[in-house]
Amino acid sequence: MSGTSLDGVDIALVRTDGETIQELGPFKSYPFDQEFRNQIRRGFGKKDGLADLEAAVTHRHVQAIERFLQSEGITRADVDLIGFHGQTVFHEPENGLTIQLGDGAEMARAVGIDVVNDLRTNDVKAGGQGAPLVPIFHAALAKEMHKPLAVLNLGGVGNVTWIGEDGKLIAFDTGPANALVDDWVQKHTGLAFDEDGQIASAGEIDDAAVNSFMTHPYFHQPVPKSLDRDEFKKFAFELVDDLSLEDGAATLTAFTVAAVMRAQDFFPELAELWIVCGGGRLNKAMMSAFNAYLYGGILKAEDVGWNGDAIESQAFAYLAARAEKGLPITFPGTTGVAEPLSGGQVHRVR
Repeated sequence: MSGTSLDGVDIALVRTDGETIQELGPFKSYPFDQEFRNQIRRGFGKKDGLADLEAAVTHRHVQAIERFLQSEGITRADVDLIGFHGQTVFHEPENGLTIQLGDGAEMARAVGIDVVNDLRTNDVKAGGQGAPLVPIFHAALAKEMHKPLAVLNLGGVGNVTWIGEDGKLIAFDTGPANALVDDWVQKHTGLAFDEDGQIASAGEIDDAAVNSFMTHPYFHQPVPKSLDRDEFKKFAFELVDDLSLEDGAATLTAFTVAAVMRAQDFFPELAELWIVCGGGRLNKAMMSAFNAYLYGGILKAEDVGWNGDAIESQAFAYLAARAEKGLPITFPGTTGVAEPLSGGQVHRVR
């Protein structure tokens, strides 16, 4: 898969029946070059004219799969199914539309392995948010853990899964995660992101800007709810436009922290533990703030034996197995859909 942070293609091998996780195998990430990241960015917010970009996204994923199989010594016969998320460029569930670029039929033909893709559309057509999709995988990973707990994923957009003692799931997008800081740093330095949160750590937070940011209507909407990657960009950048590189990075990072703090107000019961996944867990400024301000213990995915970079790609392997069997992948508490629902399109090798 390729997420909203545009790092590249993540690939993970999972042995699963779509219910239990028998084995988490190797994981690899294949970075995009900066020009291709820019090419994808130019597609954000578009609903048509995307055929060339979709072909390029599919080709990059096919190349990554072939490299992965070769490097890990895995044959095509060893793999039953590929879960192909694709690249989200447009997400307006309130208008019944979400677009993830990726040609599943072409991937199946090129790689020679059955593919499941288009995992969000069915939920959106049924009135759901189409996101987040990973909560059922979080629940499987955390099956034996003490609850209530929260799994926080910090990619381009932040999303959280709250898991109750009885297995109840509540999930939603918290707000921006890395996208705003990444875009700010790229705009001012040409760098892809704020490594380890070093730039933000050197700046001062503009508290007035944070307070203004949290007046955005999204933070007062009931859950479940979901976001497009650039939902906040114009609003947020107007608030930090006059700040220095460092102060802007610090303030945009504080926007992410404030959004997560607000998220816990929607939990039926405060989480006793937060497990943080995704690239944001490596941002020291962000993690320091979570430790200072969130209720409950804060652990990185690795602290509980998970791979914090791999979870999203592992999840889409798990979801593909569920989708192929017709098992639900979205739920009333995770996307707002009326009843548990399966999804995805299966493309068989002919």
